[in-house]
Amino acid sequence: MALKYHEQVDRDNTIKLRELLSELPKFCTTFFRGIEQRTSSRTRIAYAYDLKVFFQFLIDQNPLYKGRKTSDFNLDDIDNLSVLDIEDYMEYLKYRKQSRKDSKGNVIVSDVINSRTAIKRKVASLRTFYNYFYKNQLIKNNPAALIQMPRLKDKEIIRMDVNEVADFLDEVENGDGLTKRQQIFHDKTELRDSAMMTLMLGTGIRVSECVGLNIGDIDFNNDGIHIHRKGGKEVTVYFGDEVEGVLRRYMDYRKHIIAETGSEDALFLSLRNQRITVRSVQYMVKKYAKTVTPLKHITPHKLRSTYGTNLYKETGDIYLVADVLGHNDVNTTKKHYAALEDERRRSARNKVHLRND
Repeated sequence: MALKYHEQVDRDNTIKLRELLSELPKFCTTFFRGIEQRTSSRTRIAYAYDLKVFFQFLIDQNPLYKGRKTSDFNLDDIDNLSVLDIEDYMEYLKYRKQSRKDSKGNVIVSDVINSRTAIKRKVASLRTFYNYFYKNQLIKNNPAALIQMPRLKDKEIIRMDVNEVADFLDEVENGDGLTKRQQIFHDKTELRDSAMMTLMLGTGIRVSECVGLNIGDIDFNNDGIHIHRKGGKEVTVYFGDEVEGVLRRYMDYRKHIIAETGSEDALFLSLRNQRITVRSVQYMVKKYAKTVTPLKHITPHKLRSTYGTNLYKETGDIYLVADVLGHNDVNTTKKHYAALEDERRRSARNKVHLRND
């Protein structure tokens, strides 16, 4: 029996994590086993990459561990680090050299410059790492908890305006702004691309949720799609008449495509008749958006932000937006749509009259 998309992703990530663990100290296995039930496989891989950078820093920069092998580290080494050591790590993250081997085995050295956001994420990973061992009384000191996290500036939420959404979908349908080479492929993918872009703009689902859809996940009786959310939750998200029309046309087309082995159930296929990938959808969005909104960096996540904005403007219900987008904490939603909330509060200033005219 073929695995579902999210099951296949978890399987591949588990295999990748085992490879990464072989490059980390043995005691790290305890940490990853301990957080398995409350983190996604993708999150655990991110932690593994971040920890790999941390131990490489100790080997390259800390005199006590200079030249040591990663496998030689133990919990006492972690326990003996100070706040100053962690601060040195944060400074190291701003700029560092990274070595890797190419396909011919040659060592390639490249520069890595991390933004404040990237540094904050790596330090947050280290905090989680330290907190686990500290709370389980396996170490006595927790210097990572004493570090002041980098302050980040609030980023402007990039989204498409109503007219830009209409122009974007027109471009997906007709492909007038594409290169001649892109237009050749566009003739073969227009129905699929229109269905995907309309679905994402009309429901706010994540790109991973979109590519993970199977044919059987579409329910036209109730105008809903069955998706697998981050964290393992399975929900039904409902779509409107515009989405239904495009989806029905694509479904009629999809019935006549013979998919490759392992992708028989996949709703959206690549030109090779395999389940389409997240990266392919990212390229798809960029390809169409740059002809419509060249000054905005539109990604699949920006389509999600566009939907959330439109839903909030129409309903004024931040809790509904949080629920539909699958945010576990409504404060996450409020943070993204704070400007709109302020706009709504401002619009209330003349709604209540204190005296009759």
